Amino acid sequence: MKNSSSLIIGLAIIIGFAILGFSLVTALGQKDSEVASTNNEHRYELVPANENNLIIFDKESGQYWNKFIQDDEGPATWEKGDSPIKNKE
Repeated sequence: MKNSSSLIIGLAIIIGFAILGFSLVTALGQKDSEVASTNNEHRYELVPANENNLIIFDKESGQYWNKFIQDDEGPATWEKGDSPIKNKE
């Protein structure tokens, strides 16, 4: 009788650790995918150059778009500019 209760307790401990390990592996796998998606979240940066110039900079490609807003006027159009930094490709 004592032998079978020890066996049941031992199996319960092994199964418990297996479930815990599986849940940790699953949680860590999801966290890695979240990191990959959040890197793209901060890809663009709005840079206020001065009172009349706004620049949106793409950190991944190096391209930027600027907009000049004159005083007491409505919005102007965005102009695309190429990166001053060249890739080594």
